[in-house]
Parts: sequence; structure tokens; C-alpha cells
Amino acid sequence: MSCIFFTSAIAKDNAKISAIQTELQSLENKLDESHNAWLKHYTSLENYNELTNEMNALEKEIQSYTHTAPPHSLTQRFETLKRQQELLRDYAQHPYGALLEVKHIDEVPQITNPFLILAGYSFIKQLKEQQSILNTNKESLHFLLDVMREKYVLLNTLAEEDKSVEVAKQIARTQSMLEELEGTQKILETSIDIYNQESGSTINKLTHQIKSQFFKIIYIGVTILITILLAFLLKLALRKYILDTDRIYTASKVINYINISIIVLILLFAYMENVTYLVAVVGFASAGLAIAMKDLFMSVLGWFVIVLGGSVHVGDRVRVCKDNSVYVGDVLDISVLRITLFEDVTLTSYMTNRRAGRIIFVPNNYIFTMMFANYTHAGLKTVWDGIDFSITFDSNYKKALKIATEIGKKYAKGYTEMVRQQVHRMRDKYSLRNPNLEVRSYCMIEPNGLRISLWYQTNAYATLSLRSTISGEIIERILKEDDIHIAYPTSKVVANGGDGIGGDTQMHELDSKVILGGGVQVQKLDS
Repeated sequence: MSCIFFTSAIAKDNAKISAIQTELQSLENKLDESHNAWLKHYTSLENYNELTNEMNALEKEIQSYTHTAPPHSLTQRFETLKRQQELLRDYAQHPYGALLEVKHIDEVPQITNPFLILAGYSFIKQLKEQQSILNTNKESLHFLLDVMREKYVLLNTLAEEDKSVEVAKQIARTQSMLEELEGTQKILETSIDIYNQESGSTINKLTHQIKSQFFKIIYIGVTILITILLAFLLKLALRKYILDTDRIYTASKVINYINISIIVLILLFAYMENVTYLVAVVGFASAGLAIAMKDLFMSVLGWFVIVLGGSVHVGDRVRVCKDNSVYVGDVLDISVLRITLFEDVTLTSYMTNRRAGRIIFVPNNYIFTMMFANYTHAGLKTVWDGIDFSITFDSNYKKALKIATEIGKKYAKGYTEMVRQQVHRMRDKYSLRNPNLEVRSYCMIEPNGLRISLWYQTNAYATLSLRSTISGEIIERILKEDDIHIAYPTSKVVANGGDGIGGDTQMHELDSKVILGGGVQVQKLDS
């Protein structure tokens, strides 16, 4: 009976041992499937220690061969173990360095403008990623300690039934592992707490700065919108109270430049940490740029002179002379750097350039250094234009003057009245003392005849067309007069000794008078 009881007890013990071993194997499988980084590092450290112990034993054995050389197998084994040890040396010096590493927080960016907001978000993301890595390592270590504690309990339970040396070694190994990992856990938790405090403070600081920048952007945006709205309302008011479209255009351009300047100043003062830096930079930069970019600065200064002085407006007809080239055109635009002209068909195009329709760009600094004539300044719409023609010395010059004057008055009457009113308005700004604005005709002695010069007022934008009309009518009137002869290259045969008008009409000998522009060249011909 006792034998049966003993056999039954042994069976129960074996079943209990088998169940514990099954649970231990389940824990081992659980660790293998988890691929726990802490376990791998600890295993590497153990391997390093085992290699070190084995190498020490081999070294003592090799040193025991004092009189003979040690076997080649021993030395080869020692070298193999040494190479393996070198591979695991980092684990001996810093067994959990990579897992316990807490990256130092680099220099925290200062979010002082909207462009740095993305840098702030990127820095916050890096801090949170480091926090996530540390928390993952912490959870992984916590999982390993829980499994090892459970394993330690099972091994102690197994030791009550199995008194073998193998079980004792496993208990000692597990206990040593628990003690080391628990100490490591305390270090990790302390490092995580310190890092969370520092990173949390940094994240809060960056978040506050980012919010401040967002609010600043909103305030600046609202301010800029208000300035743009005020500029728009001011333009509407100008269109309502100013009738001259050219002046409205110029005023609109000035408002636009002032508006842009205000916006730039708003942005500078909003994001410049120290305005004195700006003053210093501008001071040093302007000293060098004033020499290197003299023409550019002079153009900007010329723009201020043009806009504030009112010497040129958009729509004015101007004449520009540069390097023996003359251009007459209408002002299309006045920008900060240049005046844009459209070259029209004018008397200058007809007599000098033989070209028209070009877009001419005139730098603003030219207004200080070259001839710059404005045909329509201060509201003037007319200019003096003149037509010259030559008559022979034997022509009735008084009648020619009268004809020219009558035709000039006929076509220039309306322009004369117009310019009289315009000049009257200019007396408040300029000293004009009763200028003679009537049509004028002059007779001048030239080497080849008498030159009749007719001067009259005409539209500044249509001088060529009126000149053509007046020239045609003068020719028609002169050709109807018998006592007025236009001087041009011609030939006339007259009696010898006479002048072609009176005297002896009996021709004994003929002279050939070749009239060239009113001049006479005599050739004697035999009859």
C-alpha cells in the first residue's frame, strides 16, 4: 500500500514539474517573439563575460607551458575568442547605452517671424519623437522585468521539486538579471523624467511663440488691409474731385508707392528685433551703394523731383535729347526708375529720325543732366510752330507776308484763344508779362532770296497735320499771284543787258540766268 502511495506522489511531482517547465517554456517563447532589445543587450553582455572568463582560463593554460610551445589549437582558440570579444566590447563598456541615451536638447529656435514657424513645428516634432522612443524603451523594459519576475517565481517553485544544479543556476542567473535590469529601470525612469520636464518646457515655449506669431500675422494683415482700403478710398476721392485724367494717374501712382512704403515699414518694424540694426545696416550699405549704384539712386531721386515738382506728368508730350539723338513722344508711365515714352509721328520724326512708333525708356536721372522739354507743361496744349519758304528778290514780299499771316490766323485762331486762357492761368506760378500770342510773319534777307517765316499756335499733339494743311494753302495762294515767285532751282532766258523785267527788249545777245534758290548765275550766249 505504501508503495502505491509513493508511486502516486512521484507521479504528482513529475506532473507538477512538467507543468512548471511548460510555463517556463511558454515564457521563453514569449520573450523570443517579442524581440526585446533589452534582452538582446543583456545576452550580449553575458556572452562578453563568458568569453572573458574562458579567455582567462585559456591564458592561464597557455602560460603553463613554460618550456615548450603551447598547442596550436589553444592559441587558435584564444585568438578566435579575442576577435569575438572585440565585437562585443561596446556592450561591456555601455551595455544599455543606445537604450538609455537621452539626446541633449539643442539650441532652441526663437520664433521671431512667420518663416520660422515651420522650424518650430519641426523642433517640437523631434522632441516628441524622442519622448516616444524613450517611452517605448521604458515599456519594453517593463515587459521584460514582468516576464523575468514571473520566471523567477516559477523557477523557485520548480526548485522545491527539482533540487538539481541546473535549476539553481537558472535561479541565480535570473536573479542577477533582475537586479541589473531593475537598477537600469531606475536610471531610465530618472532620465525620462528629466527629459520630459525639459522638453515639456521647451514645447510650451515654442507653442506660445508660434501662437504669438499667428496673432501677429493676423494683426499685421488687418493693418495692411486697412492701409490698402484707405489708399483705395483716397483714389476714389481723387477721381471725384480731380477732372484731369493725367493728374489722376500720377496721383494714383504716388499713392501706390506711398502705400507700398508704409507696408514695408510695417513689416520691418514688426519683425526687426532691434531697429538700430536696420539703421546701421542701411548706413553702411548706402555708403557703398551710393558709389556703385549712383545712377540708380539718382533715378530714384529724379522720380521724387518729377512727382513732387510736377515737371512731367503722364500724357505729356516731351522732347528728350541724348548723344545727338532727339526723341519726341508721349509719356506712358513714370516709374521709380524710368519714364516710358511712345514715339509719335512728329516733325522731329519727319525731319530727323525717319522712324516712329518706338517705346523709349528714359532713366529718371536724365532730368538732371540733359535737355528735357515738355510741350504740354502746366496744362498747356499748344506750341509755336513755324513754316519757312523763300521768294525771289523781285517778288512782292509785302503781299507774301500778308498772305502768310492771313492763312496762319485762319487756322490758328482757335489755338490762339486757347493758349491765351492757359497762359493767364499760369501767371500765378510763373512770371509771364503779356506775351504776344498772335500769329507772326517775318521777312528775312538770305543769300539766295527772301525768306518768309510764319509762326502760329498749334495743337502740341498734331503739329505735323496743321503744318501740312497751312503749307498746301500757302502754295495755292502764292501760285495765283503774278508778282510773287517762289525761289527754287530754275532757268530763265532774258535779253542781253536787261534783268528780265524791263529795258531793251531787242535781243542782240542772249544771257542765261540760272536762278538757284533766288540767286542768279549769268552765262553769255552768242545769238
